[in-house]
Order: sequence, then structure tokens, then C-alpha cells
Amino acid sequence: QVQLVESGGGLVQPGGSLRLSCVVSERFFSSYAMGWYRQIPGKQRELVAAITSNGYINYADSVKGRFTISRDNAKNTMYLQMNSVKPEDTAVYYCNGARSTGTSLWSWGQGTQVTVSS
Repeated sequence: QVQLVESGGGLVQPGGSLRLSCVVSERFFSSYAMGWYRQIPGKQRELVAAITSNGYINYADSVKGRFTISRDNAKNTMYLQMNSVKPEDTAVYYCNGARSTGTSLWSWGQGTQVTVSS
């Protein structure tokens, strides 16, 4: 059972920055594509950023140019640097392994709440 532990969320003002972290208890973490997903109450969970095992990166249009995804395979950890945040970025953020279709690989962790408000 792969465990996913997200952290780094909080309350941030519009235009501010936040860095999310995700620790993954998967021995072969480096061989998996990973993604950051977010869920707004009442809406479906959406993939906002993904990074493959060889470092290819893709972003949803809504976060392109503002968010940066990265990974440290030595630490089994993935990051999401969120800059120039907007109120519409308010959501619970989750990490997971990502298939080429964008669907998730494993059971979800608890997520981390990001609230953008003045």
C-alpha cells in the first residue's frame, strides 16, 4: 500500500506564494510519473501538473506560468511551487502517481488545504 503525505498548505494572500511537498512511500518512486491534483468542493478532482520519470513536465492551462512542479528522487519527494496565486486556486491539493491519461495510480492521501484570500 503506497502512502502519500502532502504538506505545506495554508492561508495565503492573492499574489503570494506557497510550496507544497509530497512524500511517497514507494520503493520505485523514481520510475513513476507523478502529478499534483486539486479538488474544489462540489467539483471533480483535476490534474494541475505532472512530471514523468525522466523529467517531462506538463501543466493545466489554469496554472501554466505560475506553478512549478519538481521532484527529488533521492528523497522520494515531489514539490509544487505556487506563485502569483489567485482565489480560484483555493482547493485541497493531492499528489499521486499519474497515468498517461491523467488518472491516478494509488489510493489518495489526506491532501493539504490551500486557501487564497485577503
